[in-house]
Amino acid sequence: MADGNETLSDAAAAPISDIAFTPAVKRQQEKRGSRDRYAGMEGDGGWRNEVSEDLKGFIESRVSFYLATANSAGQPYIQHRGGPPGFLKVLDDRTLAFADFAGNRQYISTGNLSENDKVFLFLMDYASRQRVKIWGVATVVEDDPELLEKLMPPDYRARPERAVVIKVEAWDPNCPQHIPAMYPEPQVAAAIQKLQGRIAALEAELAAARADG
Repeated sequence: MADGNETLSDAAAAPISDIAFTPAVKRQQEKRGSRDRYAGMEGDGGWRNEVSEDLKGFIESRVSFYLATANSAGQPYIQHRGGPPGFLKVLDDRTLAFADFAGNRQYISTGNLSENDKVFLFLMDYASRQRVKIWGVATVVEDDPELLEKLMPPDYRARPERAVVIKVEAWDPNCPQHIPAMYPEPQVAAAIQKLQGRIAALEAELAAARADG
């Protein structure tokens, strides 16, 4: 994953990282000794708000992500979203979107977005121990079959109810510290199948050697 602290060609007066580094956060950084490091990052423009090719590849290889919303009172909510690789699509260098599949019909995220359009996406790659944080503004799009068709993964058994389009405001690749190394089931199954094939071949060779002896 490319470093997220690259200089922006059109850096604004306030660094993009201010979306997370509020005055209260900066006071905590100052108090706890990390402010100088992050001030240096801000001097280089802070984080990015454009989806790089590296980030695009990372996003479109994910089979799940976590979506955080909050209601008008600030009460947070996190929901897991899953699907085949590419179900979270990059529409352009500032826009992501996904088809909102039918679920348990609580509609907490949808309700939150009706009064607070701020969202946060947390994308994990446990096998490679990488994670990316994305801040954005979301729009819930109802009754747009053409957009849903574009977003719906081919041959995936799910019923899309609406689309969610996210304008990226900032993103940051997080450090791998404390991420457990976990592997997706198909990858583990393929490795086991390969080992089982090797074991079977060795057992056959051993049986043949014994028969010849």
